[in-house]
Amino acid sequence: MFSSQEEREMEKALSPSPASEIGARVSSLFIYPIKSCRGISLSQAALTPTGFRWDRNWLIVNSKGRGLTQRVEPKLALIEVELPQHAFAEDLELEESSNIVVRAPGMDALKVSLAKPDKIADGVSVWEWSGSALDEGEEASQWFTNFLGKPCRLVRFDSDSETRPVDSNYAPGHIAMFSDMYPFLLISQGSLDSLNKLLQEPVPINRFRPNIFVDGCEPFAEDLWTEILIDKFTFHGVKLCSRCKVPTINQETGIGGEEPIETLRNLRSDRVLQPKRKPQGKIYFGQNMVWKDRFGDGTRKTIEIGDPIVVLRKLSSPAEAAT
Repeated sequence: MFSSQEEREMEKALSPSPASEIGARVSSLFIYPIKSCRGISLSQAALTPTGFRWDRNWLIVNSKGRGLTQRVEPKLALIEVELPQHAFAEDLELEESSNIVVRAPGMDALKVSLAKPDKIADGVSVWEWSGSALDEGEEASQWFTNFLGKPCRLVRFDSDSETRPVDSNYAPGHIAMFSDMYPFLLISQGSLDSLNKLLQEPVPINRFRPNIFVDGCEPFAEDLWTEILIDKFTFHGVKLCSRCKVPTINQETGIGGEEPIETLRNLRSDRVLQPKRKPQGKIYFGQNMVWKDRFGDGTRKTIEIGDPIVVLRKLSSPAEAAT
């Protein structure tokens, strides 16, 4: 539950008048179990306080414990991750043989137990956060070291002893695991279509790595959403997603280019969207979200493809959006 102070801070980001309209439906759901590796498409996804279950639970770190991403290691796009079917069951019960399976070109498959390891890795860092994590052992370390050609380890977020708060200026009281900043990223089909009309070579949604992909709304409508219902669950749009170079990396080949960032620079920069503010050189595509009612009574908390989206509150223009 939010404290009264947290509620007041959240209210600042919300429109003063509810919109109460159906804006879209969920068309795809994605998780990325190992940060910056390939995603998994789901028909339904279980909600947790830190995002969808299994999303960004694992992180590859270098010899200094710093998290690796496609920004500096685009080959991570080639790593596929597979979870057993029972890992997505509503009543999750892990078995002794429960593993994730990791594959990459030229590599034998790596199996990593879903049971939490005992070994601790200290000095792990990702962006502004640093702490300890769970070390997945020597076999996993050697696999990633061989594939990337440099010393690496695979670590898992230690939710029993560590907490990673998101920026309290935007979403006080919320937490994440190894996602970039916030637990959920939402993008609409309309926004992707609008961008692709301007590109010589259209790009797929996997360039932008959303968790929730929706259809049935106007292009960039999600920029304005500050409070929505997906099924019966309330989400707050807290901050437009600032894009780095990752969308320029072909997720099938691991090779980077110039687009779609160059086109987005003319379409979606802070200079264009918020001309009255001092430009910071940011480019935005997608809406970062948090799940408001993230703690509850233990009943099923799952969203699925086809779920309706009701827009409860929204802004009047992108110029008002938090960035």
